[in-house]
Amino acid sequence: MAAINENVLNQLRELGRRSEKLGDALQLLLSQYEGQSNYGEQYQRLLKEFGLEDELRKAQKGVKRYNMVSVLYVAIHGFDELTIRQDAQKQMDSLDEILFTISDIAQKYGLIKIPTVGDNVMLAGGIVTQNKTNPIDATLAAFEIANCVNKHKEETDSIWSVGIGIHTGPVLGRFMPGKTTPYTLSGNNVLIATRLGQASAVGHVSVSLMTNELIKEFFEVNQNGKIPVKYSGTMDVYDLIDIVPSLRNEDGQYLTNATFDLAYSRLQFMDIQEYMLDMLEEKLPKYLHYHSVKHTIDVTTEVELIGWAEGLAEADIMLLKVAGLFHDSGHIVTYAGHEEESCNFAQEILPKFNYPQEKIDKIKRIIMATKLPHTPSDILEAIIQDSDLDYLGRTDFVPVSNMLYQELLDRGIQMTMDQWNENQIKFISAHQYYTSTARTLREVNKQSQIERLHELLGHKKVEC
Repeated sequence: MAAINENVLNQLRELGRRSEKLGDALQLLLSQYEGQSNYGEQYQRLLKEFGLEDELRKAQKGVKRYNMVSVLYVAIHGFDELTIRQDAQKQMDSLDEILFTISDIAQKYGLIKIPTVGDNVMLAGGIVTQNKTNPIDATLAAFEIANCVNKHKEETDSIWSVGIGIHTGPVLGRFMPGKTTPYTLSGNNVLIATRLGQASAVGHVSVSLMTNELIKEFFEVNQNGKIPVKYSGTMDVYDLIDIVPSLRNEDGQYLTNATFDLAYSRLQFMDIQEYMLDMLEEKLPKYLHYHSVKHTIDVTTEVELIGWAEGLAEADIMLLKVAGLFHDSGHIVTYAGHEEESCNFAQEILPKFNYPQEKIDKIKRIIMATKLPHTPSDILEAIIQDSDLDYLGRTDFVPVSNMLYQELLDRGIQMTMDQWNENQIKFISAHQYYTSTARTLREVNKQSQIERLHELLGHKKVEC
């Protein structure tokens, strides 16, 4: 019995020693965990301090980093008066009208609604379509929202007013399909926009330094102090005054005039060009040796050159350049009849860049002018036609022509090089340039191409 008890005691002592070791190991793990947690908190604090987001969250499903988003925060004021009003229900109905108006304005300027707590409203530009114009879009929307709410308050017995803040910067976004408001945003820049809106004077729009730098060509602002920003000290705040006088429409029907719209369209074009060239690079069939991204760039460049030489207004030149970007995009869908598909792409894509339908219709008409045979009905159609066939009078005609020949071969067209050159002679001989600029620049070289083709055919007699 004594021996058994001694064995039990020995086992208990061994278990005690093991337990002590495990306890020490546990304390070590806990201290390491605490150290890692502190490190993680410091890391996240530093990321926020420099306006960045938690890099670990980027890997989460559905989370995407957007490098340039304008967040607009609308703080609703008036709830402190609601409890003492006899017409509280009427006032709530009035608030609903204001919220519907804000939604309509947001849609007009391509902004989306972001979920918030309470009745305040958060909108964002540059999410669905990433663009360079979203700071201007958000500011125009804020300007219109503030004016509408101020006017509503003046004309009715409404208790409601708003303070609006706008900040532009990188954010993290999560898309949740099926939701009424499918996008959620996070990051320090969302917090900055919220602070700006909450700190904005009633009836005013406050913008951050970053937003101001991106809109100052279009809007007048006054520096209006500073606000504290978490992890970033203080930030300069600017009070939106009005649209720059030279860009303002004074008749009251529209906020902006044609000069504003033209300056805005230059930024629009940069966004559209980037989008279209990326799309063409990715989706155009590889057998398109001639109707390639390079050809699109050539045509877009040429319409601008001819347009200026012909004395066109910049607004018309901008339409031509956009049409040039789209004119062969239909090749993504089909070869024959690609012009119609190019128009379909223009109708689908351009509204995402807040392009008005009136301009889209003109662009589609210009695109259809590249479908031959077609006699141009105006200078815009003449320019796009001359630009599309500019290579006929260029010194690099033969290599470019050979790319078109290779394209046809890869599509299964059976034709010898001699047959191709004979067809080219017939086509060039029947072709004419419609603008005086193209005739001056290309007509002489075009005749030289016919002679070169005859040489390549060994001076064979060809009926034209």
